[in-house]
Amino acid sequence: MEDVIRYYIGFNLVPGIGPLRLARLIERCGSVAAAWHADETMMIASGLDARSMAGLREVRQRIDLDGELERLRAAGVTPIAIADPRYPPLLRMIPAPPPLLYLSGTLTPVDQRAVAIVGTRHPSHYGREVARRLAHDLAAAGITIVSGLAIGIDTIVHTAALEVGGRTIAVLASGVDRIYPERNLALAKRITTSGALLSDYPLGTPPAPLNFPPRNRIIAGLSLGTVVVEAGESSGALITVQFALDQGREVMAVPGSIFSPLSAGPHRLIRDGAAIITNADDVLAVLNLDQQTPLHDAPLDIALTPEEEAIYGAVSAEPQHIDVIGRAAGQSAAATAAALALLELKGLVRQVAPLYYARGR
Repeated sequence: MEDVIRYYIGFNLVPGIGPLRLARLIERCGSVAAAWHADETMMIASGLDARSMAGLREVRQRIDLDGELERLRAAGVTPIAIADPRYPPLLRMIPAPPPLLYLSGTLTPVDQRAVAIVGTRHPSHYGREVARRLAHDLAAAGITIVSGLAIGIDTIVHTAALEVGGRTIAVLASGVDRIYPERNLALAKRITTSGALLSDYPLGTPPAPLNFPPRNRIIAGLSLGTVVVEAGESSGALITVQFALDQGREVMAVPGSIFSPLSAGPHRLIRDGAAIITNADDVLAVLNLDQQTPLHDAPLDIALTPEEEAIYGAVSAEPQHIDVIGRAAGQSAAATAAALALLELKGLVRQVAPLYYARGR
């Protein structure tokens, strides 16, 4: 297999030879090795244009395939060719799957139970909480969470999956050694210990606008279905949805406020037939998946003072201002702040924004 992978690495460095052209060339030549050494007659017979042929000749002269393979190993990156049994089965099923993936981390059979969660880079408090809860509960149920490592919804769902000890896959629009955005470098490192960073771009490739739609296509292709949390009418999340539809995968959407522009994308999807998602159980039902672990919160086994019990009872899954919580619990401002601080230390509530709190579990 290693000898085969060398040639896929080489082809992935040739501009103008994508999945379809490479597949035709391999079919015509009989193997990827023969395709790499194809003469001009065979290239023309395979439908390569002059630019692609020139690119292949140039890369063959310039690239040391063994050196490229060693460079990947030194970087801790595993190349996975489409002919490799480790190649993700769901992704292999899409039209023109990427011939080569660069992997940092691990892929496991569990990752065939994968769901993509995508959305805006600038979610509301509501969107943040919905995304966190969905990813948390789905990961706890044994579902791998797939997203794109962007700020906003992507970051939230990757983090939530890791916090519950679940698996998550981040698909990059750059080389796996060029983490974007840089602020997510620490998160990316955590993902490699309990999931994977994946890209079909060679090492050193910087992020570029043209790289993101192909990235979104892989996100959809790795997943049984795609959930959109919040997205404006022109959000890139809707590009992922279109790829999911083209691939015959399920599309789901979370309803939001009719007054929020971030609800425009999900509401249009629901109007067009997307499944309405309000919790992780809905996702599992749409995909006809069983629950590997219970989704419901375990009873509290932490001792609380009467004041803490009152405050905890007033905190909901949706973020609320500290004053609203205090009034609902009948507590003074000082008592409310003190109780919330202690509940946060116990992991029962979270401060999701200055002076706004929500349940931690």
